[in-house]
Amino acid sequence: MAFPIKKGDVCVIIETKELKEITVNKPKYQTIADDIREKIRSQHYPIGPAIPAEHQLQVNYQASRDTVRKAVTILVNEGLLRREKGSGTYVNDLSHPNLPAIRPDRKTIGVITTYISDYIFPSIIRGIELRLKEKGYSLLLSSTNNDYAQEEKCLEKMIDFGVDGLIVEPTKSNQYNPNLATYVNLHAHNIPIVMINAVYEELNLPYICVDDVEVGYLATKELIDKHHTQLLLITKLDDQQGKLRMKGFIKACEENHIKISSDLIITFTTESEPDVYRKALERLEKSPDITGIVCYNDEVAKKLCSRILEMGFSIPDDYSIVGNDNSSLSQIGGVNLSSTEHPKEKMGIAAADWIVSTIEKGQPEANLLYHTHLVRRNSVKCL
Repeated sequence: MAFPIKKGDVCVIIETKELKEITVNKPKYQTIADDIREKIRSQHYPIGPAIPAEHQLQVNYQASRDTVRKAVTILVNEGLLRREKGSGTYVNDLSHPNLPAIRPDRKTIGVITTYISDYIFPSIIRGIELRLKEKGYSLLLSSTNNDYAQEEKCLEKMIDFGVDGLIVEPTKSNQYNPNLATYVNLHAHNIPIVMINAVYEELNLPYICVDDVEVGYLATKELIDKHHTQLLLITKLDDQQGKLRMKGFIKACEENHIKISSDLIITFTTESEPDVYRKALERLEKSPDITGIVCYNDEVAKKLCSRILEMGFSIPDDYSIVGNDNSSLSQIGGVNLSSTEHPKEKMGIAAADWIVSTIEKGQPEANLLYHTHLVRRNSVKCL
């Protein structure tokens, strides 16, 4: 008599030589890895020849490329298999004295950010690394330079390595991303993913962010409270933060009856950023009544300050400027920049805590939205 097997049932299959326990709802990549592991133990895949290529394994197991890759990567990380570039994947001779030891059961978290070495990113990464080290996890770091093609390569790197979780800062988060399907597949394979700084709105993924509407609102309100009524906004539109900070700018202006026009909002993208300063200076020249400027972040604000000073103007006597993120740049040079706070290292620690908790407890933590405040320095004048 046949008994129906439902998802979640645990069955014991009795064979002539041994007992095997299988779980019906085990992820497919794990089932494939188990089967290949058994074939290695039974010498169906002997030491010497390559095991079947990925495309053949896809056919054999009726599985996607990502699923097969993840299964093979598990066995590579265990030391049972080794990849040789341009050649294939081979069974390791575990008795060979020169064979590296099998990797210990140490989980690895992949971290993908838009940038690594500048601005606020070292502080965020430091927070992640600090907490993961405390918890006994390894970190695999990669950056996209805010480019989709680079993000695709980063994701392939993480899949090939077989990371146990991902912390991701989205690439061009205010635009359609061609890599969304890869994130969906990773999520479907129970790889925990948490987004930082922004989120892909098309995906239902958890996030840890700053309230960027509040960021734009407080930066603008600082100028309005100091009696500036002719304001200019410079913001970035391919990243979600820029759109939300513009929303905060508009909200503060509307609440205080400050006139807004399209020529008082200058936008740029990752690629057009070098040209935005010329556009800003041209706008200031055409609109001499402008006295207050809100910038997308401290980096943009400091570059604009340099150009304004080079033209012989003074900050804050001629122009008052507010940045955002309270980065180390805000206090470098002759102008100490008023700027909204970004939690940076605290955000990195929270992201690491989220991913570890989700892996170990199986229940993801709630989204986290940080409130901000303004750090006042000497770049804003009271009129």
